[in-house]
Amino acid sequence: MVVCGDDGLAHRLAAELRGVYGEQVTLVVPPPERAARPPVVGRARAASAALLDRVVNAAVGGRPAAPGTAGAVAAAAGPVGEPVLEAVELTETVLAAAGVERATALALVHDDDETNIRAGLTARRLNPRLRLVLRLYNRRLGQHIEELLDQAAALAYGGGGDTEVEASTTVLSDADTAAPALAATALAGTSKVVQTEGLLLRAVERPLPADSGLHTLALLSVSDPTAGDQEPRLLPADEEVRGAAGRTAIVLEQVSTAGGPESAARGAGVVPWLNSLFSRRLRWSLAGLVGCVLALAIALWAVTGIHPVRAFYLTLLDMFAIDDPAVGAPLGRQLLQLLSALVGLLLLPVLLAAVLEALGTFRTATSLRRPPRGLGGHVVLLGLGKIGTRVLTRLRELNVPVVCVESDPEARGLATARRLRVPVVLGDVTQEGVLESAKIHRAQALLAVTSADTTNLEAALYARTVRPDLRVVLRLYDDDFATAVYRTLRAAYPGALTRSRSVTHLAAPAFAGAMLGRQVLGAVAVERQVLLFAAVDVDGHPMLEGRTVDQAFRPGSWRVLALAGRSDTPADHVLAKGDRVVVAVTRRGLAALR
Repeated sequence: MVVCGDDGLAHRLAAELRGVYGEQVTLVVPPPERAARPPVVGRARAASAALLDRVVNAAVGGRPAAPGTAGAVAAAAGPVGEPVLEAVELTETVLAAAGVERATALALVHDDDETNIRAGLTARRLNPRLRLVLRLYNRRLGQHIEELLDQAAALAYGGGGDTEVEASTTVLSDADTAAPALAATALAGTSKVVQTEGLLLRAVERPLPADSGLHTLALLSVSDPTAGDQEPRLLPADEEVRGAAGRTAIVLEQVSTAGGPESAARGAGVVPWLNSLFSRRLRWSLAGLVGCVLALAIALWAVTGIHPVRAFYLTLLDMFAIDDPAVGAPLGRQLLQLLSALVGLLLLPVLLAAVLEALGTFRTATSLRRPPRGLGGHVVLLGLGKIGTRVLTRLRELNVPVVCVESDPEARGLATARRLRVPVVLGDVTQEGVLESAKIHRAQALLAVTSADTTNLEAALYARTVRPDLRVVLRLYDDDFATAVYRTLRAAYPGALTRSRSVTHLAAPAFAGAMLGRQVLGAVAVERQVLLFAAVDVDGHPMLEGRTVDQAFRPGSWRVLALAGRSDTPADHVLAKGDRVVVAVTRRGLAALR
């Protein structure tokens, strides 16, 4: 297998394929001076400078190097033994030197869509049977690229007599893979939401249930240091669950896509258009004046005994001063007329304010909204880059109120925030007063997903000084750094909930599963381990076909959750040809399912 990339995802993916699945991997990376960041997993560039400068004669298959490629490809060896090539660009010569023509799968995980597409087109021409996995941010373009490359593979063998072409193309985004986990962590701490075929599933932490049901996914670490085993247990056997008194389990729940796990955004009433046109204070003023009018009409009805509709009509006439003075009328009628006139005077500035505010709302419909004064119980999202935009979309799909903080006025996520009418604070989060403008003191969680680890950490530490009990979730690039931050903040603030997540840690298992030809639907982080959700065809699988759901369970490896698209699969259902099941599976279990 061949992995091409320019950041930590490529190194983690190569380590995943090599260490977990036992695959032979060739890693293609840019030279150190062209790399955006130093690698954090599988430090493949630890070779000496002499090796980095040596030019590989790209004739791995007896082919001379193309003109102008001298110095473009260099050889090294990774710490886990995989061959490493260093290349400035992914040309046809570089891909041939990496052995694409004989490879089973190729992952193109550069942080640039155009680079991955160009290399994918070249690789498909070199090897029509190649299983391609592309990292693309543009999802709509990714769908078209999948169809194009699969069609090219099919046409390459159209006249060759081959009836089966195993080539496939999978387009993934690390942002789409990690966003549900980050959003769910901000909402419910360690809860995870996984979208499977037709189902929305939520993995939640809770005390060990009395009945060891089908959907017990994991047992968490023992909190008592003297209790023995400290590691989480993924997919434990039912006997182990029954004997694990005092431990916390992760169980699976089905949630509705319409409601989501959280309540709707605060302020979404019967007439939501009022929320967008008028401020909360103005709405209360209008409601108060309407109440006064109703009270005066009732009082006039009680004093004069006229019909209630006529009493309401006369009250409105008095308010707008277009009725005759009540000369000679009873004293009660005269007093009510004076009070109605006073309410009418109060109504004029309120109506003027409503008109001006509505005009201002229409005028600034394309500008960014400011956080409302009374906002509370929201999520403060730092960063509207690639990851932040996906997380924002996910939070709004769950009807969660969000306030975004972004320092770049040209950030790609600002258009999404404007379209979703999400309040945005423009400013450097490290500057004093920015988080206060986002109402951090009344927020339920802080989700820091900027591209700078130090910025995320500084914002989290400052938020802790404002709200020591605030739920904090950090996106950190280096997984080792994320682990250290998580342990330190947990020790410093034992009463608060802190989670640190590495996007590469969450995304790499999905990319690895796609390279192995399995459809990985999502990943759930269980402390520092990962539990995968995948869709598997039962047909011809000896571990699944002909077995019941209970019999297909293998502790520590995989567990059948449901038939794809169904949530009511009984435990005694016999899996047959044509069934497609959703399974919770460990990384080693996914390798065994092959």
